Amino acid sequence: MIRGVNRVLLGLTGLLLVALGGSVLAIGLGAPMPSWWLHRGRHDVLLSDAERTRWRDQGWWWPVVIAALAVLVLLLLWWLVAIVRRHRTAEVFVDTGDGDGAILRGRALEAALTEEAGRLDGVDQAHVRLTGRRGAPRTRVRLLLEPHVDPGTALDTLTTGALTHAREAAGLATLPAEVRLRAVKHRAERVS
Repeated sequence: MIRGVNRVLLGLTGLLLVALGGSVLAIGLGAPMPSWWLHRGRHDVLLSDAERTRWRDQGWWWPVVIAALAVLVLLLLWWLVAIVRRHRTAEVFVDTGDGDGAILRGRALEAALTEEAGRLDGVDQAHVRLTGRRGAPRTRVRLLLEPHVDPGTALDTLTTGALTHAREAAGLATLPAEVRLRAVKHRAERVS
């Protein structure tokens, strides 16, 4: 959901800035001004002295400005935290088939997946993170492969091995995975 909100807000902000900047540029280059336009000519300033000081003596002006800016800052901070925060699944619901269910800790499933993926042939290092909802978890897997390993074989082994075992152990119908593979950089060998 946060990706959708992020994209919509960025898109709307971009469209607003392009429309405003494009119209100012067009008028600055001599395009005819619409009747509702804020300024009267090419050399008109953005805020005149009269516009800038019009509300200064009103008692309500500064509290409203400060409150609006505070709300804007809080919204922007919420947006930033929502983008930066990585959502981890704390627990996974396991259907036991008897009408009740069991709760599996997300970190325990991550640790088991990481250990099994790390034992695969040619895997130097593995890191697994569980995301999504507790009834429909998703995995993000990063594998650091040794230089001689075929990435396709490593991916196939991970899919049929560790991911299938985790899906079956948790009683999940599906366990979508995003897998990122990277090879270990090795030093150049000396030839004598």
